[in-house]
Amino acid sequence: MNGDDSTSFDLPNVSGDHLDIPDHDKLRREASLHPPRILLLYGSLRERSYSRLLTLEAERLLRKFGAETRVFDPHGLPMPDSVPADHPKVQELRALSDWSEGQVWCSPERHGTITGVFKSQIDWLPLNTASVRPTQGRTLAVMQVSGGSQSFNAVNALRVLGRWMRMVTIPNQSSVAKAFQEFDDAGRMKPSSYYDRVVDVMEELVKFTLLVRDQSNYLTSRYSERKEEAAKSEATRLAAVAMSHEAARTADATGK
Repeated sequence: MNGDDSTSFDLPNVSGDHLDIPDHDKLRREASLHPPRILLLYGSLRERSYSRLLTLEAERLLRKFGAETRVFDPHGLPMPDSVPADHPKVQELRALSDWSEGQVWCSPERHGTITGVFKSQIDWLPLNTASVRPTQGRTLAVMQVSGGSQSFNAVNALRVLGRWMRMVTIPNQSSVAKAFQEFDDAGRMKPSSYYDRVVDVMEELVKFTLLVRDQSNYLTSRYSERKEEAAKSEATRLAAVAMSHEAARTADATGK
């Protein structure tokens, strides 16, 4: 490319009216002072569910780090699309996601991936409802438990889901192998390198949530969506003008 050729940087296919040039000043927003709001989801219905025990351990740490937390109980949540979305458990889950500024997802690994119990929870969360997007721009930490040797299949699958749900997934993650050995009879996690990693992940999640939550709307504002919304607004305006002209012609024709 010839550096002297000014036309090489022309962008004829870009709508300048909808292009936003990133700017530090646009990130300078007044910081929220309330505790970070974190929703935790787990993926097993067993009485002694290790994904639930790990989730509750994570919740204790989050509270120590100053977060406000909610844990969703998946018992009673119907299979996706088997009932209308006004089902009480579906409404509870969606309301908690709307409330949250960050989330923790924890699933057992089953047959090399996440469980159906966990996936059903995400499948009940729409990418958007009217103008509300219950997951977009929220931070996310992923964890998994395994019955055997350490694996990362479930956390990798959770990362794919997080990207699909337009979330900001933090770099760190937790994978607890042979989970049945890592919790005592009272359900508390034993001291170990696995436990230390959970501490790392929750600390990082709170930091990222504090960093992102007040910038979320700006960070997730997209050129294509601004352009699409402008086109819809213009179509609505033109339709209103056409209806007004038609009403005027009708009035003239009837002598009113």
